[in-house]
Amino acid sequence: MGELKLMKGNEAIAEAAIREGVDGYFGYPITPQSEVLEYLMMEKPEERTGMVVLQAESELAAINMVYGAAAAGKKIFTSSSSPGISLYQEGISYIAGAELPCVIANIVRGGPGLGTIQPSQADYFQAVKGGGHGDYRLFTLAPASVQEMADFIELGFEIAYKYRNPVMILSDGMIGQMMEKVELKEQKPRWSDEEVVKLNGSWAATGRPATRERNIITSLDLDSLKMEQHNHHLQEKYRRMEAEEVRYETFQTEDAEYLMVAYGSSARIAQKSLVLARTKGIKVGLLRPITLFPFPSKALMDLVPQLKAILSVEMSAGQMIEDIKLAVECKVKVEHFGRYGGIIHSPEEVLQALENQIIGG
Repeated sequence: MGELKLMKGNEAIAEAAIREGVDGYFGYPITPQSEVLEYLMMEKPEERTGMVVLQAESELAAINMVYGAAAAGKKIFTSSSSPGISLYQEGISYIAGAELPCVIANIVRGGPGLGTIQPSQADYFQAVKGGGHGDYRLFTLAPASVQEMADFIELGFEIAYKYRNPVMILSDGMIGQMMEKVELKEQKPRWSDEEVVKLNGSWAATGRPATRERNIITSLDLDSLKMEQHNHHLQEKYRRMEAEEVRYETFQTEDAEYLMVAYGSSARIAQKSLVLARTKGIKVGLLRPITLFPFPSKALMDLVPQLKAILSVEMSAGQMIEDIKLAVECKVKVEHFGRYGGIIHSPEEVLQALENQIIGG
């Protein structure tokens, strides 16, 4: 049986990491995600499970610690917030190129630059399009509740090891700081080196036995033909993700003439906007992407024949709207409504945008 607690999103994701049997957390404090590191330090998981928790000297150090520990096949978790994730980008690209599993949480704040500590969704491009150099993708999960903050730790590691790829949990300061009931799962044991090999294959740097050649973990290959072959392999892996791992949720789309698309905090707000619109006789539905990569393009296209228009609701200047437009192939009008710089929109503002930009536009 699980355990029911009232927790902040940041606390829930940290506790879930302990209970997942994570081997190590490396990070650096930055608002609004500092409670992740603080909670782990206070809980002393090294005494509960043997989990290593270390505050690195910088974000650059933290992500390279993740790289090294993940190379040993260990379950490694890190978290940061927007400017810190920017500093992670080189390391994330190396980790993706070396095909190493890990989970990275971004509790997004307003930008650009140092910006503000208030919630935002303006890191969508950074997460979904790669962020660092080279042709790579992060599997990207978008929680809309404290419960999903906890649940996506387990799902994140499942995906990370299945595809040997870094996974990003793209949350924001609103969900990270809010308190809700969360059901926490029972403690899992940490893997031994033998279990790492048994469960995940013999790719990890766990020490060379006499039965195999040494494992070399790297993202470097100076032979261009070999590097091209590696890139083809990576792109095929991302196509498998798109075919096998799309997740989304719909609300009242059966008879919808208009559609809102929103993720995370914006999806929570849009649900209330949907109720307000329906009381006014407006036939609107909501599609909430749970995976931002892979994006639920087919689910959107399947709804196009019945739709008059789509409204992308984001706490940004408009980033997800590009993936919506690509998904529907310009067969239906797509408009954007957003607040940015740390401002959270209200359900009434979303309804007004729906009426002015979509129905009356």
